[in-house]
Amino acid sequence: MVLNMLKNRKWDRHKKGGLNFTELGFGSAPLGNLYRSILDEEANATLNRAWDLGVRYYDTAPLYGLGLSETRLNKFLRSKNENDYILSSKVGRLMKPCKAEDQTGIGKWFDVPLRKEQYDYSYDGIMRSFEFSFERLGVSKIDILYVHDLCIFTHGSKAASDERISEFFDKKGYEAMLSLRDQNVISAIGGGINEWEVCQYLAERGDFDLFLLAGRYTLLEQKALKSFLPLCEKRGIGIITGGPYNSGILATGGIQGAYYNYDIAPKEIIEKVNKIELVCREYEIPLKAAALQFPLLHCTHLSVIPGGQSKDEMENNYECMQYNIPKELWFDLKSKELMDPEAPTE
Repeated sequence: MVLNMLKNRKWDRHKKGGLNFTELGFGSAPLGNLYRSILDEEANATLNRAWDLGVRYYDTAPLYGLGLSETRLNKFLRSKNENDYILSSKVGRLMKPCKAEDQTGIGKWFDVPLRKEQYDYSYDGIMRSFEFSFERLGVSKIDILYVHDLCIFTHGSKAASDERISEFFDKKGYEAMLSLRDQNVISAIGGGINEWEVCQYLAERGDFDLFLLAGRYTLLEQKALKSFLPLCEKRGIGIITGGPYNSGILATGGIQGAYYNYDIAPKEIIEKVNKIELVCREYEIPLKAAALQFPLLHCTHLSVIPGGQSKDEMENNYECMQYNIPKELWFDLKSKELMDPEAPTE
């Protein structure tokens, strides 16, 4: 494979030198044995292949493998110069030892430590989570800290989401994150969230730098264009797209059993994806390549971070970033009402 350099995008909201993101980052949830178990050697080989391909942004969280993702990154990152990569992790959960039957994510995380999540968005909870992540990762710096999953998807209802958001602000979890940034312990604070509406509320209420928005500004969904992304552009807030394949369907296509938003895709989503893929085929562009590159067309976006559990998956993600996608493809999607007409195309 002939390697072309991955492009970088700079974020420097505070005029302190900022961070240089590779447009392709690494989402490490799959390294936590998401949906299937992999060996430590396979996880390390995947990480090393990502590095060889030029990836320099790595995102993790205590939730991913109930600590396993962070401990697997430990061995990998300790062999690297800390100035050569960007690392983000998340706060809002503490991992408590438990019995096997009480483990969080049974049927989702396999062969992971016996841990039960405890939500804690208070000042002490944020600081303890941050400290535990440092220990699991074995590093001397974490660049970005995201408050994790203050959303309806995670907590089950708007009332429950609102309660957790109130806890975060009222019990001074937000102040903890500000303090870490003000002391230059971390470079940026943000939210790792599944819903743009929650991101917008946080951006309106606090001073956030970055949002890792999972699956809500993609080739399938662009509702964030109306109010959230313009607010980010105005305030210099950067966006990282997690879940650029909307849980899988934009990678697999609209096949039977395809996943969308962590569940089996409904008929209308499958039909829309099939229509999008037909347009992509006319231009000889893989659906997956269009999905991976699309979010980066918006000026607020810094990186897309698909997950990977194997070297082959990482290589395929890299190859998808190399396609030169003609503007006409995006125009055709708009003309067929398969994309928001206001979505940027260059």
